[in-house]
Amino acid sequence: MEQGFSIQEIRSLLPHAYPFLLVDRVVEWEPHTYIKAYKNVTFNEPFFQGHFPNLPIMPGVLIMEGLAQCAGMLVLKTHQFPEDSVFLFTSMEEVKFRKPVVPGDRLDMYCTILRSRLSIWKMQVQATVNDSLVAEGILSAAISSVKELT
Repeated sequence: MEQGFSIQEIRSLLPHAYPFLLVDRVVEWEPHTYIKAYKNVTFNEPFFQGHFPNLPIMPGVLIMEGLAQCAGMLVLKTHQFPEDSVFLFTSMEEVKFRKPVVPGDRLDMYCTILRSRLSIWKMQVQATVNDSLVAEGILSAAISSVKELT
């Protein structure tokens, strides 16, 4: 098990910026195996203005995006890739949302590598609030070069 890392290291690994960077801190990780991280959900999040104004609930797709960002950091931190590499979502399977995530919650995110083949990874993901499961699923993603995308 490795020590976690701060927002500065997260920003160096992920191409995302505010308001789309959805990981505040990595708590721990083990190369080739798993990562644990969290996001502090605040009322100031821009998506709460419209989802929903009188009943603020974090959109499920953003919970899955936060989990995908965690998965990407695990892969990018574990393996050596060219500097212009980016980790891209390819599929979501068996996704279930169990409870709403609201302002004031700490969204804990867990990703475990199920398998990898060539440049494709499949991961089991879970999100919890106060040790209560709020979302889960299986994510697949691939490493690509930024040059291939443009």
